[in-house]
Amino acid sequence: MVHYIILFSALPLLSGLLYFEKKESVKGLLTVKPLLSFLFVLSAFLQLHDQKTYDYLILTGLILCLLGDICLIFFFHKKVFTAGLATFLAGHVMYTIAFSSLGELGWVMITVGALCILLSIIIFIRLKSHLGNMRGPVLVYIIIITAMVVGAASLWNHSALNITSRNLVLIGALLFYISDIFVARHRFVKKEFLNRAIGLPMYYTAQFLIAFSVGLI
Repeated sequence: MVHYIILFSALPLLSGLLYFEKKESVKGLLTVKPLLSFLFVLSAFLQLHDQKTYDYLILTGLILCLLGDICLIFFFHKKVFTAGLATFLAGHVMYTIAFSSLGELGWVMITVGALCILLSIIIFIRLKSHLGNMRGPVLVYIIIITAMVVGAASLWNHSALNITSRNLVLIGALLFYISDIFVARHRFVKKEFLNRAIGLPMYYTAQFLIAFSVGLI
């Protein structure tokens, strides 16, 4: 019941976030984005019943992403954007460790991993000319988020785990990966509202899906 209330509260906040993104209102974004991101942290926190390493790793990753979201409000400021990139990187590391610790080798991991690695190589090649001195940090970020998706695919192969949680993790990781493509496009290729309109709903869906896996695994 609590999760439905949280999701119901998230919808108007997401609408407000998209509105302020279109208006490019930093003040408006500061009003709604931290609160919206706090909701996915709260979703995970409310499910902490057992002393499981997985749950605490995911919660830590969600908190780091909350901090990253605040930094990315100031995407036009290079140092703050870089700090947000580093914070998200740390969050992805937490997710990767959590997923991989329960993962098993299987056809889903191999298939998703191969496709994701290929796509990541193509994306970096396409972005490279736009990155300037951000080439190194962005490359590291791409490697880590790719590893996160591979880790999520390996977790899906663990047939002893709850199928719902496995689906939540894999779909969440894939949506996160795709949403970051739009972040990169917005920051380095073409700044337009379309990136936000597509990327942000994907991003928040991903975070809530990952958050809801806490307590199920």
